[in-house]
Amino acid sequence: MGAKFMAIRRRTVLGGMLAAPAILGARAARADEVVIRIGVLKLIHSMTPYFYERFAPAGTKIVLVPFESPTDGKNAVVTRSVDVGTFGIAAAIFGAAAHEPVVVVGAECNKGMAIVAGKDSGINSLKDLKGKRVAIWPGSTQEVFVLERLHMEGMSVKDITPVRVSFSEMHAALARGDVDAYVGAEPGPSISVVSGVGKIVEYPYSTPMGSLNMILATHKDMIAEKPDIVQLVVKLQKQASEYAMSHPDEMVAMTVAKLGQKKEAVAVSVSNVQLNWQMTPEMLANAKSYAEHMQELKQIKAVPDMNALMDTRFSDAAAHGA
Repeated sequence: MGAKFMAIRRRTVLGGMLAAPAILGARAARADEVVIRIGVLKLIHSMTPYFYERFAPAGTKIVLVPFESPTDGKNAVVTRSVDVGTFGIAAAIFGAAAHEPVVVVGAECNKGMAIVAGKDSGINSLKDLKGKRVAIWPGSTQEVFVLERLHMEGMSVKDITPVRVSFSEMHAALARGDVDAYVGAEPGPSISVVSGVGKIVEYPYSTPMGSLNMILATHKDMIAEKPDIVQLVVKLQKQASEYAMSHPDEMVAMTVAKLGQKKEAVAVSVSNVQLNWQMTPEMLANAKSYAEHMQELKQIKAVPDMNALMDTRFSDAAAHGA
């Protein structure tokens, strides 16, 4: 019995000794793991980063941090609470105009906007918004677009009653009758249409700003300290956005899973969303026009240094296979 006990003990100790390096190795692998924190908005526009893990190299962990508003997303980049963030171009320009260290390194999404009114409101055009309560999220890309569209129609924000409402609450506010219309972000507009609560007044893409909406941005120190990580994220943005756009059913499923929205409404919204990544000459021109309109609307005192704000190096490298 004693000999048998000693043999079992030797096998147990030996097994533990052999297992120890494997356990230590696993711990070392986790310690060496590269963790990248990505800020996303609670919108279908920000679905691209949810597909990053499909293309991320081994040893890379993607941590997504959701935000309710573009300003919150931008502030997270400025404070380095996240490494890279997706939010509206307006928030990026506001930050740059305030001399904050935010730098755009890629595109995220075009389109995804709509001006929505109650189905039986009698509002059929922008001019019909005069004197109406319109939900607008301050500091958003949508705000700049609707103000410019009002200007194009010979109107201004003084002709409407703007109501501060977050994107995720706009449909509910319209359904309750708290507002007569809203300037929203998908999938909100599609939810309003599919549910029978609202109707599309227009998609506000007729301005010189085109359909530019959301961008991919980081802190300028991130570029200086970890350019390889920034380049990796832009590469993942390219791969993930192209995949999502070519697999709309998966984009719908991901949006439903992450945002908890109804599949029918999300499926409708996909046609009004263009996920992308590349900082094309057209995008740069639209961004410049955007900043100029913000100055004209007195939202910023001066157009920031657009060359400093829009860093195309990582996008250009990704376009050439880097």
